[in-house]
Amino acid sequence: MHSMKNHGLPILLILLMSISSSAQHKNTRRMTGSAAKGPLSAGLKVAPDLDKRLSKFRRVKMPFNRTGLTAREQQMVRKLVEACGYLESIYWRQSDPEGLALYQSMAASASPRDVKLRTYLKLNASRFDLIDENKPFVGTDPMPLGRGFYPAGLTRDQIEQYVKEHPEQKAAIYDQFTVVRSKDGQLEAVPYHIFYRPFLEPAAKALRDAAKLSDDPAFAKFLELRADALLSDDYFPSDLAWLDLKNPKFDIIFAPYETYMDSLLGVKGSYGAAVMVRNERESKKLELFQKYVADIQDALPLAPEDRPSKRGLETPMEVMDTPFRAGDLTHGYQAVADNLPNDPRVHEQKGSKKLFFKNFMDARVNYVILPVARKLMEPAQAAKVSGEGYLQSTIMHEICHGLGPAFARTSAGKVSIREAIGHQFSGLEEAKADVCGMFSLKWLVDHGALPKEKLQEFYASYVGGIFRTVRFGTAEALQLSLRARGDSAECKWPIRD
Repeated sequence: MHSMKNHGLPILLILLMSISSSAQHKNTRRMTGSAAKGPLSAGLKVAPDLDKRLSKFRRVKMPFNRTGLTAREQQMVRKLVEACGYLESIYWRQSDPEGLALYQSMAASASPRDVKLRTYLKLNASRFDLIDENKPFVGTDPMPLGRGFYPAGLTRDQIEQYVKEHPEQKAAIYDQFTVVRSKDGQLEAVPYHIFYRPFLEPAAKALRDAAKLSDDPAFAKFLELRADALLSDDYFPSDLAWLDLKNPKFDIIFAPYETYMDSLLGVKGSYGAAVMVRNERESKKLELFQKYVADIQDALPLAPEDRPSKRGLETPMEVMDTPFRAGDLTHGYQAVADNLPNDPRVHEQKGSKKLFFKNFMDARVNYVILPVARKLMEPAQAAKVSGEGYLQSTIMHEICHGLGPAFARTSAGKVSIREAIGHQFSGLEEAKADVCGMFSLKWLVDHGALPKEKLQEFYASYVGGIFRTVRFGTAEALQLSLRARGDSAECKWPIRD
């Protein structure tokens, strides 16, 4: 990691471009609320190398292709974008409320220093550098492990001691959809749908407006159910409806699914959103992988009780172009795929949905994977790295998030794997998906589903992807860093042996 910096290797991240700059300002309400009125950046300690940090990012346009869309469909997309803006507002408040206030305070400033600082605040949605171990780039306060989810200064030990003394509050405090606050010396868990209601109510309305514009009854039903979920924190019914969508022309991620940002307990969900338009040609290619999901689960080297059958469960896979993102899908690390939802109850009943973001995948391969591979790998190996090979390993990585055990067997009974492992879960889960993904590609080759001569291409492309990931450091508070921890473990294991 440090040697890469010494060689001057540029770090390239993708900056999300909205459907159009005017649509972003007119149809979303980003970072709403009262702006802080204090002094601008002249009185703040700002990283002296801000220009250098900004130069590590590359702007890549993700345009919205309206070709083939009716006026009604375009209107629906605008409503979905509007809804996403409200989740963006919540995400900032979860990530760094003080950083949001600083960002807002400089909105009218034309000072080059303020403009640059504001840009970097927006990239990170906080005062903490996502590609420098979450160290502060403005001010001196270290990043709180609990971000905006918990009272400032609260420690994991304090929480564990508190729930021992107040066991009746443990479920609420550890709930994925509550904000923990301190009141009169006691901890109080406030449900998301109450704490963030000023943003969730208009977001739900925008989803319902979009539902009325949809020509797909199933998608409209899902949007209605997801709007209900925002105001109750019960995402289960809408998750089931989401998996029932059959090859939708439009789709959306819209929930506090991921828990990477919570480094205190590892349980609080951060809001993320993405508007997606189906890439029909690429989606057709996924039928091969759908065919073998249950067979791969049965082939895993685990006890039968730890690999429940996937036969008969839904395994929807979609290749989508993603012209707009918000929340945890747009700041810092730019995901090229997702496997959702994370609820083990949904996995048991229905399975999960695998999403591949074609425009982001192409950008990562062209601007990151291939240049990094050429820089760091042996020429003969680097020559085998390809976009197709990386896509295959990514597909299997996402599929394998849904494979293996969903629950742990403990003395207290059946417990979700996430809860049983605790705050280390995210890094271990990413490593599992990587290793299981390589196992699965080898299985597909051995069973004639993929050509044998492609296997080395798959392996080389996967290694090229690891080099991309581990450059970002191993801070425990960040999604990509948690992935990097898993990748680092995968690299170190054979070395130790």
